[in-house]
Amino acid sequence: MVVIKPSTNTSNADPASQIQVSVANGKLTSVTALLSGGDAVAGTLDASGDAWTSTDPVGVGHTYLVTALATGDDGKQQTVTSQFTTAKPTGLFVGTYTPDNNTVFGIAQPVSITFDKPIQDKAAVEKQLTVTADPPVDGAWHWFGSQRVDWRPQQYWAPGTKVSLRMRLDGVKSGTLYGKQNRDATFTIGRALVATMDANAKKMTVTTGGKTTTLLTSSGKPGFETWNGTMVVLEKQPDIRMDSTTVNIFGVNAYDIPHVYWDVRLTPSGTFVHGAPWNAGKFGKVNGSHGCVGLSSADAEWFFNQVIPGDPVTVVNSKDTVRADNGYGDWNLNWADWTAGSALR
Repeated sequence: MVVIKPSTNTSNADPASQIQVSVANGKLTSVTALLSGGDAVAGTLDASGDAWTSTDPVGVGHTYLVTALATGDDGKQQTVTSQFTTAKPTGLFVGTYTPDNNTVFGIAQPVSITFDKPIQDKAAVEKQLTVTADPPVDGAWHWFGSQRVDWRPQQYWAPGTKVSLRMRLDGVKSGTLYGKQNRDATFTIGRALVATMDANAKKMTVTTGGKTTTLLTSSGKPGFETWNGTMVVLEKQPDIRMDSTTVNIFGVNAYDIPHVYWDVRLTPSGTFVHGAPWNAGKFGKVNGSHGCVGLSSADAEWFFNQVIPGDPVTVVNSKDTVRADNGYGDWNLNWADWTAGSALR
């Protein structure tokens, strides 16, 4: 006897359930499960041959047709079908992921997903998130609170690595919420570039293509020291307005500069590498900024044209290490602390 769950004609099957096919007194010869659009559903037949289970949850608002063929111990064949529809709950969650498909990033770029609602069952969600790389690397997920999870390798990526993210969250249950999102994205790691800024020496070295270039800097002055640690380039803009009130600087230290050129953002909290011509005479001599790494206009333009999102910029000999969740400060956690942030370890 063949049993298929969810059973036929069910109209509100739990999206978190999986298709299960079993047979008593026989073996399953074949199982085919099709979505209403015709896509085949992956599944696994157990070693005994008497049970088949779909790989992923059935998901939200889908219709399936399942056909199972079995051969009984008496040699007789039986074919059983089941058509069912899954429920459409109102409480759903989705994730916004970075990097996008078919993009190129630097060697320090993590895979990052931010969810629109708090995730209660992190393990259930993490189980349905997979990162693969060619060539292969060891890596792990790390949760920052209940709405963000990042994946990074133990060391920086090798240039040319192809990285793929597989999200299979359709039907995953977290508390009272269900996921409704299946996505695949592949990005490429570009050339290697590493920048290191020494706040004491007031210099930044940029190494790429086997060549190291040294730039004179003026970083954060006392009370406004540039974050220590590794930050990752988030974006570039050739011209922005910098208003100190947006980073809670008021009074005698306030500023409002309508045009700041060659801006490379390192943190959402407001750390940039940028041109600072008003600090001419300080580069390589005095740290005089409000926390950004200032360069001459020529050096800032050069740096702007060299870097891409995902490149690491490490600050040494400054004060207070940047938080790991301030942008992609992921690399400031050692490997033991990083892997401890996984819900599955």
